Amino acid sequence: MELGKEGTMPDGKSGHQVAHRILVINPGATSTKIAVYNDDELVFEEAIRYRPEELAVFETVMDQYKKRIEDIFEILAGRNCQVSDFTAIISRGGLLKPIEGGVYEVGTKMINDLVGAGKISHACNLGAPMAHEIASIINVPAFIADPPVVDEFCELARLSGLPEIQRTAVFHALNHKAVAKRAAKAMGVRYEDANFIVCHVGSGATIGAHENGRVIDANHALDGEGPFTPERSGGLPLLGFVEMCYSGNYSLEDIKKKLVGKGGLMAYLGTNSAVEVEKRIQEGDEYAALVYEAMAYQIAKEIGAQAAVLKGDVDAIIITGGVAYSEILVEWIKDRVKFIAPVLVYPGEDEMQALAEACLRALRNEEEVKVYT
Repeated sequence: MELGKEGTMPDGKSGHQVAHRILVINPGATSTKIAVYNDDELVFEEAIRYRPEELAVFETVMDQYKKRIEDIFEILAGRNCQVSDFTAIISRGGLLKPIEGGVYEVGTKMINDLVGAGKISHACNLGAPMAHEIASIINVPAFIADPPVVDEFCELARLSGLPEIQRTAVFHALNHKAVAKRAAKAMGVRYEDANFIVCHVGSGATIGAHENGRVIDANHALDGEGPFTPERSGGLPLLGFVEMCYSGNYSLEDIKKKLVGKGGLMAYLGTNSAVEVEKRIQEGDEYAALVYEAMAYQIAKEIGAQAAVLKGDVDAIIITGGVAYSEILVEWIKDRVKFIAPVLVYPGEDEMQALAEACLRALRNEEEVKVYT
């Protein structure tokens, strides 16, 4: 698919000519983040934030669509951005059916699947329709890239141990793929020709085995798999957990919160802040040090498990996500897994940059644009 559109618009910062001006849209529950890029250079990024009472007037999330579009145009006008200058629009992907990773052009089938009856109501489903509407006005393509439903699991990874329960792919796909491609480029290899273990650690942690450009296994951090993290319990001894569920002391909602929200560091130390935990350690809190190192220990164990998935053929281990800024945690993890492969660290999770990079690869014909069917 030939999408390249060589333009001659000046970059306001440096004056050099740019080929592509990209608008990135990332709708969340209480905000819409937008960013404008000239090629791979950020021009500006801004978050449109909504108070609960502003959104309460809308019966459904989809009813917010028109307001969010209008607010984007208002921000662009305030920044003196001409909509007609955009080469393409890209948005965070929504809760589609399971698909393989990559860049997808937004079309009617995708939009229908995002807004159809019975669809889970989530703000991320607004992104593709919003991108499509703006793109249609100026006759340029609209894309999404690596939504959270990316499913490239090998068949072995789907078996859980009980036929009634199948393992499913839900992980930080956008950041996983983005940092793996950055690492591959830095190493002088194609992502599709390399094997990586990507470890994203934020409020939850997903560790995935990337084999020749496909994530063939990863833990489902919302489903209780993997290591404990700042606010998730991770995998638990099942008999003890079942007894807790049937003890009569907890409601279903209580149990769910123990798994996601009040587990991990929150359960042990009463905080989900890695910065706060490190402060306690520096002040001599030995219990905080034990818990924090145990989290690193469990993350390292999960990395080792994914190394087994790849049969030990690992080009690099990549640590990313917000908690990757914690030097002490990263060093603990490195110490246990460096025998497997070199460890690279890409702290943070820059979704806007990841989307812009994906869009640019598509526009430059460096990555095939896929069709959602």
